[in-house]
Amino acid sequence: MSAVNSAYSATPQNARAGFWADKARVRKVLMFGGVGIFLAIAAFFYLYSGRYVSSDDSYVHANKLMVSTDVSGLVQSVNVREGQKVKAGEILFTLDPKPFQIALDNAKAALASTVQDVNSTRAMYRAAQAQIGAQAAMVNVNRQTYARYQALQKQNAIAAMQLDTQHAAVLNAQATMASLQQTAATQLAKLNGDVNIAVEKTPDYMKAKAAVDEAQRQLEHATVRAPFAGTVGEVDSLQPGTLVISAMSAFTTTSAVGLIGDKLWISTDLKETELTHVRNGQPVDITVDTYPGCDWKGHVETVSAGSDSSFSALPAENASGNWVKVVQRIPVRIAIDKSECDRPLRAGMSTVINIDTGHRRWYRLLNGI
Repeated sequence: MSAVNSAYSATPQNARAGFWADKARVRKVLMFGGVGIFLAIAAFFYLYSGRYVSSDDSYVHANKLMVSTDVSGLVQSVNVREGQKVKAGEILFTLDPKPFQIALDNAKAALASTVQDVNSTRAMYRAAQAQIGAQAAMVNVNRQTYARYQALQKQNAIAAMQLDTQHAAVLNAQATMASLQQTAATQLAKLNGDVNIAVEKTPDYMKAKAAVDEAQRQLEHATVRAPFAGTVGEVDSLQPGTLVISAMSAFTTTSAVGLIGDKLWISTDLKETELTHVRNGQPVDITVDTYPGCDWKGHVETVSAGSDSSFSALPAENASGNWVKVVQRIPVRIAIDKSECDRPLRAGMSTVINIDTGHRRWYRLLNGI
């Protein structure tokens, strides 16, 4: 009976000891197993991370321009409306062409007058040359007569007054000769030193022709055309009768048509630490906040050669040595290739981009790269 009781009393104790032993083993398994699982998960994320670079600080951009003109005048007609699609070269608005046409006609008249002046100068030079030849003969005759008078005067055959008069005639002929030569030289200078020069090569003609070209340019610029294809974004401020002031005169854009180009791209500012493996041409997945569920495909077009601060008008200077290092932002431009849904993109829309750099840590570790 005592043996039975002893066995009976030992069994619960052995059971309790076994229970605590099992519990300790389970605790060890959970502790080391949990650490192992955590390390495995950490290793997995480490080896498979670093491939994608993401940013939600990215926006749709487009060519934007306030299209105006460099001549002043009254608006005659406005040929577009807000939201209208236009092609490159399509007329946006026109100024009253009459003042510019009048200026062009005056310039053409001045050009024709210049041609006449050049031909007249050529004729005057040739006439002066003929007069110089005739005057040269006159000078020669007067000199010969003066020489004969000198001989006669030595013989007291003529009065001294006659000799003096003939000497004056020689001097007068020589002065006339010099005047004609100076006149001919002046006319020749107007012909650029070449009497047979083409009218188009003379300075006066080139000056008058430049005036015609400028007047023609201003007349053409009175018709304002779209410099590139796009969508009209602002036109309400421009109405027929509005006085457009030349941007070159007013130093500001006045009464212009806003134009947004059709070519779109995405611009984002990435941290310099995120650009380690980013290269031109890498594929990019794009989502737009406006269109949930729609995806666009693109590629890295350019990575800027400088940070945002390097293009600042007042870049930070750290020459004093008392500064805090700040991670710089580098602009990245992403070209849009295609979309899975037909939805219009507009300049300024917010996007999220994911750049596939193709960087794989596990591949590099296995290959010892």
